[in-house]
Amino acid sequence: MATHVPATIEDLYQMPKHTKAEIIDGAVVAMSPTGFWPSRASGEIYASLRDYERQTKAGYAIPDNAGFIVNLPNRLSFSPDAAFYTGPLTGMKFLEGAPVFAAEVRSAGDYGPQAEREIVQKRADYFAAGALVVWDVDLLGEDVVRVYRLNEPDKPVVYRRDELTEAEPAVPGWTMAVNDLFT
Repeated sequence: MATHVPATIEDLYQMPKHTKAEIIDGAVVAMSPTGFWPSRASGEIYASLRDYERQTKAGYAIPDNAGFIVNLPNRLSFSPDAAFYTGPLTGMKFLEGAPVFAAEVRSAGDYGPQAEREIVQKRADYFAAGALVVWDVDLLGEDVVRVYRLNEPDKPVVYRRDELTEAEPAVPGWTMAVNDLFT
C-alpha cells in the first residue's frame, strides 16, 4: 500500500524554472500560463501598486509568480497574480505570511461550477491566513472587480468599467481605474 507524503515548501523550491504552483491539500498544484488579457491586467495592477509603493513606502508591490508561505490545514502557499505585502523581507526565499491585498485575475479556465468553488475556497484561505482584501477580477463579466474584505467576506463591493476600484483598508488611499485593466 502506497503512502502519500504531503508536499513541502522545499518541493516548491524544486519546481522547474518558470513554473507557478501552490501547495493545496498536501499536493503541489501547478498553474497553467495565462493569456494576454489576464497577464496584462495583473501587470497593470502591479504597476499601479508599484506607483503607490514608491509614493507611500507603506509596503511592497509584488508581481505575479511570487510565493507566499502560510500555515493553514489545507494550504501552505499562495501565488497571487498581484499583491501588496507589508511583512518581513525574505531575500531570495518566498515571502512569509499572506499579503494584505491579493488580486486574482481569472484566466480562461477559471469559469464554471468547479472553478467557482475553488475561487471561494481560495478567498477563504487568504482571509484565514491574514489577508485583509482580495480582488476577484473577471475581465469577461460586467462586474469586473469584486472587492472582498476580511470583515465582510461574503459581501463584495463591485466595480465596473468607468469606475475607480480600491483595496481599503489593506492599501489605504490607493485607487485604480477599472478601465486600466483593459489597456
